Amino acid sequence: MNIQIINKSKHKLPSYETIASAGMDLRANLDSSITLKPLERTIVKTGLFIALPIGTEAQVRPRSGLAAKKGVTVLNAPGTIDADYRGEIGVILINLSNENFEINDGERIAQLVIAKHKRADWVVVSELDKTKRGAGGFGSTGV
Repeated sequence: MNIQIINKSKHKLPSYETIASAGMDLRANLDSSITLKPLERTIVKTGLFIALPIGTEAQVRPRSGLAAKKGVTVLNAPGTIDADYRGEIGVILINLSNENFEINDGERIAQLVIAKHKRADWVVVSELDKTKRGAGGFGSTGV
């Protein structure tokens, strides 16, 4: 799938690290570093602008290493970039650790996954199909 992109950052385009990677790393595009205090959140710009085909979205997801090692994650994970959005890609990061976290220019801050989706049409009914699970949720199938 071809996707149009404008790169106004100082960094290379996002790319897949391995043949089986689902996501591409997004990098911070900063004039100066940002210090994210514990429980503080900020929008980090990437300098990237994309035009997705209708029927696709770009999902902004956390980087597992950043979350596990530093306690920094994407606040609205996954964030959705719609096919008709033409603004700069920004990443909402939050620091869930007890220590300050410094975000530097060029640092890999999130992953971008391109996904197909379908639009739904609602069909109003008075009763839903029966299933074995029924209304059970939040751990009803076991731990």
